[in-house]
Amino acid sequence: MTVLLAGCSGAADDPGGGGKRDAPMSASASPEPGGNTDTGPSPEDSLVPDPARLPQTRAEARDLIDRVIAGPDSFGPGVVKRSPYESAPATWPVLGEDCVWRQQKPAYSVLATLTRSFEVPAEPGKGPVRLGAVVTVHRTREDAAWEMAESIEESMRCPTQELREGETIGSMVAGALLGGESAQNSSEDFLNEMGEYRSSELGGPHHYSWQQAQTLQFTVAVTGKGAKGRTEDEIDAFVNEAQGAMLSRLENAVEKQS
Repeated sequence: MTVLLAGCSGAADDPGGGGKRDAPMSASASPEPGGNTDTGPSPEDSLVPDPARLPQTRAEARDLIDRVIAGPDSFGPGVVKRSPYESAPATWPVLGEDCVWRQQKPAYSVLATLTRSFEVPAEPGKGPVRLGAVVTVHRTREDAAWEMAESIEESMRCPTQELREGETIGSMVAGALLGGESAQNSSEDFLNEMGEYRSSELGGPHHYSWQQAQTLQFTVAVTGKGAKGRTEDEIDAFVNEAQGAMLSRLENAVEKQS
């Protein structure tokens, strides 16, 4: 069943913006550091992982992220790296009680996380498209599921969110699909939001699109922020292309070999 949510949640944005949820410490309080408490497939998930290919340390998690996370080519033609390109490894964005995203130290549940920032440069009659991708490796599947739950809570708590000074998102329409629902077979859990993006630099409202998916102990997310002269279909295509590429790479990186 598709679950529709009112409001909005943070973006897999550029390294200075929102995009992650601070999973509760209690989600990982009992496992030993580096331990995976659940490596088998869920009933909704057709991916059968090889436990030996699942990260157990921060170094292994970062190596997997480097193999999975989107590059410019993952979005399609015309996309380039934006500066700064990658986030600092010891930070991730957290949505405060005031609905403002800030950089904080990652939660204990996180083995590693990385955000990359991209852009489709402006051209005559069209503004720049800002794109972002995030991959996070949690210690356990439960921790990753908590992150998805936090995303839904944020949607209800903050109908308008400030990505950074001069940038806001709002007027969102959101949906959630578990694996196997409505032909959603790419992940165990999937969230999608579309709405309005406003910027002191680029004006607005412009189309805003965000997707996040969870499989096993991993979450991947993509954001697209529109501009003058850019269509909704154009922004959505960039987001869909990169999300599909990362989920495919993730499956190839951890699946059990026949």
